[in-house]
Order: sequence, then C-alpha cells, then structure tokens
Amino acid sequence: MARILITGGAGLLGMALAKMLKADGHTLVLLSRSAQRINPYDAAFTWNPEKAEIDQQALDQIDAIVHLAGAGIADKPWTEKRKQEILDSRVNSAQLLLNTLKQRAQRINVLVSASAVGWYGAQTTSLLHLEEEPAAIDFMGETCRRWEAAADDFSSVANRIVKIRTGVVLDANGGALPELMKPFKFGFGAVLGSGKQQIPWIHIEDIARIFREALFNEAWSGAYNATATEQCSNRTFTQTLGKVLKKPVFPIGVPSLGLRLVLGEMSAVVLEGSRISNAKLRSTGFLFKHPELQSALHNLVHT
Repeated sequence: MARILITGGAGLLGMALAKMLKADGHTLVLLSRSAQRINPYDAAFTWNPEKAEIDQQALDQIDAIVHLAGAGIADKPWTEKRKQEILDSRVNSAQLLLNTLKQRAQRINVLVSASAVGWYGAQTTSLLHLEEEPAAIDFMGETCRRWEAAADDFSSVANRIVKIRTGVVLDANGGALPELMKPFKFGFGAVLGSGKQQIPWIHIEDIARIFREALFNEAWSGAYNATATEQCSNRTFTQTLGKVLKKPVFPIGVPSLGLRLVLGEMSAVVLEGSRISNAKLRSTGFLFKHPELQSALHNLVHT
C-alpha cells in the first residue's frame, strides 16, 4: 500500500479520490491551509504557498503526490489580480513542493498533477483537440501551459509525471452541475449564447478513477485528456438536463452579449468550448463507467 499526499484534497475531486484510495487501503495525507484532519484522510498538515511555507512532515515517507491545489477558475470575476491569483496558486504551490523535495534530497514514485482542457483555449471550432497540440495563446491556455510546465519540473525528483487535462466535472454536490440546474428550478433553463459551444464533461466517479489509475499504472506518463466519450454542445447538454429533470427548456436562449456584460472575460468559460479527444486515455484500456451524458446525469440527479 502507498502513502499518498494530496494537495487541494478537500475539494470535490480530492474527496472523491480520497474515498476511493482509502477503500483500497492506502494511507492518505492532506496538505491544506488548515491542519484539521477530515475523513477519509489519515493526517493533515498546513502550507502557505504565497509565503513559501510548508510543514515538511507532510512529505515524510510519501510515495506519491496528487497536486489538485488551485484557486477556482469561475469563483470570482477575472480582474488582472484574480488572473494572477489563479496562475500563482497552481504554479507557486507546485514549485514549493518541488523545492522542498529537493532540499530533503527526497524522491517520489509519481506526481499526478491536475490540468484542464483550458489548455486548448477559449474557442469554439470544429477541431477535435489532441494532447500533442501546443497550448492556446489566451489566459486559459497560458495558465495550463505554465501549470503543466511546473509539473514537468518534477522530473528530477519523480520517476513518473502524469498530467490530467480535466473537463467540466459533473457532481450533484458541487461544481458546475448544481449551478446549471438552478435555472430549471425556476422554469428558466435555457441555452447559453449560441449553444454551439462544446461542454467537455466528465462524471465525478470517472475522473476520480482516472487519477487513481494514473497513480498506479506505470505505463501512464505525460498528458491525458479526461473527458467523457460522448461529445455534446451546450444546446444538447441543456436539453438533456431538462429531460432528466423533467423540466422544460426556455425557448429563448441567454444572449451572449448579456453574459459578456455580466461576466466579462470570464464569460469565455461558458460561451466557448471545442471538442476534446479522449482517444489516448481509452488506448490505455481505461473503461468509463459513465460515457453517455443522459445516463450520467440520471445517475447524479436521481441517486
């Protein structure tokens, strides 16, 4: 059994992954801003990446690191200050971990770092994006590029590095799905903008399983797109969600201009998106439990 350190492990993905790993018998260490231990973690230690402070006991005898820490992309408007916070929270935290491992002359077996399909940028095209493409030249693309570069720097202390480019994680308890469901409760479920933009989604159980596989499958290395097999546009997603909720979809969509006025640059998160290939992931033999949108939504909403 392994001793695994998880940063950002109190979030939706961190908790889902931790529960899986604990059920498998592994020892779990949480690194966060609070020293309070929460189930299913065995221990908790504190850090402050902005001040380059870390309780080094967190790294004692660890075999692997799962790096999930990072400020929420859609939590606050994208002011220049906020964009810097989003970038620094990912890059500086990784650099702190790396520098601390180097100071301790300590090696680990694997670093599994979160990344995002934002690597491909805020655009809506007919392209099917593959892992070997360069990062897009916009805020999301540059953030992901530097995020992954910080993970690649672990080559001097880790036997393997895996980067998971995660899509929109669907979980009934938090994240995007509850927000997308809110308008339906008031009878105003509607398509956003043109409705043509893709939503590269993935069920919370499948993304947790992907991270678990990345930890222990020695054949995994490099970047992997982590999105479900069924591709869908915002229009298809909205119509499918309405069907699962048994609620009507409002015939008039939410205008792009209105969203841009309200959300500013951050509107790109909901108004843009292209198709993402998961062929590399499937080529490893990984099998999705929730490859289709309607059954995935039904599982989350009705169980």
